[in-house]
Amino acid sequence: MKEVIILAGGLGTRLQPVLPDVPKCMAPINGTPFISYLINYLKEQGIEKFIFALGFKAELVKAYLEQSHADLNFVCSIEPKPLGTGGALKLAATLTTEEDVLVVNGDTFFKVNVKLLSKFHTIKNAACTVALQYMKNFDRYGAVEVNEKGCITAFKEKQPYASGFVNAGNYMLHIPSFLMEELGEVFSFENDYLEKNIGNNTLFGMEQDAYFIDIGIPEDFEKAQKEIQA
Repeated sequence: MKEVIILAGGLGTRLQPVLPDVPKCMAPINGTPFISYLINYLKEQGIEKFIFALGFKAELVKAYLEQSHADLNFVCSIEPKPLGTGGALKLAATLTTEEDVLVVNGDTFFKVNVKLLSKFHTIKNAACTVALQYMKNFDRYGAVEVNEKGCITAFKEKQPYASGFVNAGNYMLHIPSFLMEELGEVFSFENDYLEKNIGNNTLFGMEQDAYFIDIGIPEDFEKAQKEIQA
């Protein structure tokens, strides 16, 4: 697995009170933009090509990458209008050269083992493999259910859960089959692609016990300042 698409085009409305007019991926964590931690970790995992799916304040992200990661092999896919997570991913997918790529959210840091996720994805001949994190006592995320073969059988609504798997925002995606889906230009990857493919035996989930944080809300943005170090 050599390529990654980083979805970094969201407005970050929930972070606006503490971080106005800044893309979530550029949120400063101990003085360094969050996206830099993602880049460095993914490079350690063997990723060689980066595709940034940008929208809100795309010029800020692009300028930062050109200045601070000038040696990085990257391209930017910029939405001409808000396309939703699925539309943004579909646009960025046209810039890939590999059949299977890693996809991560630009406001989520999950220390996924890319090689293990890739191996699982290949063995299962999956169209998409979702990296799962096991949690206790959560209500911010919906729960994900899988069967004994690893097929995802349900995405549950957000509500209080005593324990369960959550979608950690990291995926292995088979690009040709994804681009063949009749999904239109603007759509949600989670609602219109993932949920649509439940029961097709092509959508799998793999648990990884690794550090996970989503900085999409002020509380976890502050938490990240204490937990993530350069």
